[in-house]
Parts: sequence; C-alpha cells; structure tokens
Amino acid sequence: MSALVEAARFNWAYQAELARAYLESYGLTAVVFDTQSNLYSDGATVGVRLMVLDENLAEAKELLCEY
Repeated sequence: MSALVEAARFNWAYQAELARAYLESYGLTAVVFDTQSNLYSDGATVGVRLMVLDENLAEAKELLCEY
C-alpha cells in the first residue's frame, strides 16, 4: 500500500500549487496539505506541504530541484 510523504514545504499555498502542477505535468500524483496553516499556527511558520506517493519521492525531489 502506498503512503503519502512530504516532498517539499512552502511558505505560501500558491507556491505549493505551482509545484504540484509541475509534478503532475510529469505524471506524478501530488497533493497540497495545510493550505490554511497560517490561520491556526499562532504566528509560527508551519508551511504548506506538498505530498507525493512514497514510491515517487525520489523522482519528485529530483524534479523539484530543477523547478
């Protein structure tokens, strides 16, 4: 069974959404988590997480380095 793992963390939701679209253009499934984290983090930087399937993590990280 596949699990979702964190591929990257961003300060803003739009950054994560652009990265998600980039990964999906290469055929990887990606999901953005914590888009509202700045509303409940009490000022702490929580970040918006970009998640991928564990078997795609290495490829996703490689693609994000080129992004």
